[in-house]
Order: sequence, then structure tokens, then C-alpha cells
Amino acid sequence: MKKIFLIIAALTITASCEKEIDLELENESGKIVIEGNITDKAGPYIVKITKSVSFTSANEYPAVEGAQVTLNDNAGHSEVLQYIGNGNYKTSTITGEPGRIYTLNVKAEGKEYIAQSTMPLPVAFEGLQQDSFVVAGETSYTLLPVFTDPPALGNRYLFSFTVNNNPKKFFSEFSDNVNNGLPNQRPLLLPNDDSDPGDIKVVKGDIIYVEMQCIDQNVYTFYSALLQLSGSGPGGGITPANPPSNISNGALGYFSAHTSEKLSAVIQ
Repeated sequence: MKKIFLIIAALTITASCEKEIDLELENESGKIVIEGNITDKAGPYIVKITKSVSFTSANEYPAVEGAQVTLNDNAGHSEVLQYIGNGNYKTSTITGEPGRIYTLNVKAEGKEYIAQSTMPLPVAFEGLQQDSFVVAGETSYTLLPVFTDPPALGNRYLFSFTVNNNPKKFFSEFSDNVNNGLPNQRPLLLPNDDSDPGDIKVVKGDIIYVEMQCIDQNVYTFYSALLQLSGSGPGGGITPANPPSNISNGALGYFSAHTSEKLSAVIQ
């Protein structure tokens, strides 16, 4: 096994942002990689299909063309997505509604891949509260997402944020296994390291753009494992592997039906 910079399972996470993660992975190539998102905001929604490459190749992931991609929900809505290039397939009519179950079906290169995700009910994203702490004379900043977890156990959240216009995205997953039914008490730790090119150190005046997603259990499991594998979450440094996908037939990646709310804060 060798180290590579893996844009995890070739996922771009959003159309314009990438999460680079340094992992020890098997020299696997040619596997289908699917990244699909549907939200409670207006579409179109994109499903991206590529193929994995070995560590001996450049981080250029071949697009999969000619796939048949279908998205449907448990309310009887269904559509075949249109190919728009670069491995991207776009919806035109289907809408994201909290509480619905969405099924993604991909037929590509003689195989069929199926994934299912339930869009949770939204939880209000009420604000962001800033705090700071000093270690060895260096000031680090945090932002506390303000929301109240519903009484029922089982809510899962994904927070992502960017700094100013930098495309690098940071992630943190929350669950209500602790603090169920109470106001959130877990802050987002903002980056404080500019020792290497491309690294970020948050300072006063920076604008932090935060997205809060309510996600289902399978998507939470994917991101939790992803962050642990990258060393960014509790238990970082576990046995190297690909994060557990909710897509069948050995595909890499994920399919997520989630709510989305966005807020921003200027560091004071």
C-alpha cells in the first residue's frame, strides 16, 4: 500500500469544492464512484459518476458517460436524469421534500447500482456564536452553530464550512447520542495552520460560510468514517479502508437526501 492524495472516492462534495485527504489505500482502480445529492432547496440536483484511479495515476478521474440514471421518491415521482458532461447527470423535475424516501438507480457499464436515502425533517439553524482561545500565544477561533435538537433520538447533522473565497471545505458531523433534545453545545473548530501552501489560518475579518445539513444515519456513517480515516474525527487513524457507502454492488461514494441551511459570520 502507498500513500496518495485521494479526493475521497473521487468525490467533489460540491460542484466547486474538494476535500483532499491523505490516506493509505489499496491500489484500486476502475471502480464506479457515485456522488449524489438531493436537498430541500430548488433543483436541479446533480449525480456525478466517475471511475477510481490507482495511486500511480494523476488525480484525474475519468467521467462515466452513457449511464442510465433514475431518481424516484416514495410519493410516485420519478425521472431519468440528463447527461450534461464531465460525468454529471442533472434532474429537471423532481423536487426534494423532507420526510420522503429517495432511491437512486444507476446502470453503467453492464452493472446496476442502487442507493436509498431518507430526507430528515429540517432543524432550524438559528445562528452562529463566536468564541476564541489562546494556546502558546496563538489565538484560535470557534463558531457554535445555534440550533435545538428535537426530542426524538436519532438526529444526525453534517456541517461544512469555507473561509472567505477559498474553495477548501471543512467538515464536522454531529449526532444527538449526547445532548439529545437540547440546545447544541458543540462548536466548529476553525483552522489555525498556514504552515504549508494551501493551509488556512482564520484571523479577524475573515468570513466563514457554514452549511448545516440534516442527514440520515447511512450518510452520517459515511462521513463519520471519512473524517476518522482522514484523522479529522474521533478515533482518527483507524485501519485504512474506504468509507462505507450506501450504494449497492461495490460502488464507492454516497447518495444523500438532506436538508440545507446556510449562514455566515465575520470573525471579530
